[in-house]
Amino acid sequence: MSKSVRIPAEPALSHRAIENLIARYAELVDDGDFAGLGALLADATFIGSGEPVSSRQAIEKMFRDTLIVHADGTPRTQHVITNIAIEVDEQASTASSRSYVTVLQALPGLPLQPIAGGRYHDRFERRDEQWRFVERRVRINLVGDVSHHLRRAPAQR
Repeated sequence: MSKSVRIPAEPALSHRAIENLIARYAELVDDGDFAGLGALLADATFIGSGEPVSSRQAIEKMFRDTLIVHADGTPRTQHVITNIAIEVDEQASTASSRSYVTVLQALPGLPLQPIAGGRYHDRFERRDEQWRFVERRVRINLVGDVSHHLRRAPAQR
């Protein structure tokens, strides 16, 4: 009688893979790589200040339509992610995380400054032995001068 044996996942490896996804998101935004963001979030729903967005193409378009790209091809930002808390259910191949985000920006004539602060609430799943985003929920609750970052100002809460 043959039994299917699942090799147990290593929790530390799952945490590291999820941290890497969170970091990759920040890198892609700061690089102005909106196609890369669409690919990273292709299996996810992005929930921010507007309507939820799903699919590679829709997410890429949302970033292109929302963020201002400067002469160097980037938004001239640096997303700093801190206070990352990850909870993994290895048996279900699912995970969730919470983290803080602080967005810094500098331009010629605009000194380095924080322009936004908030929280990310993410959900992940492991499929084909790879972790991926299934939901990114962004809640920005501190807003500075975003006039050089967003094509339209966020609604005040």
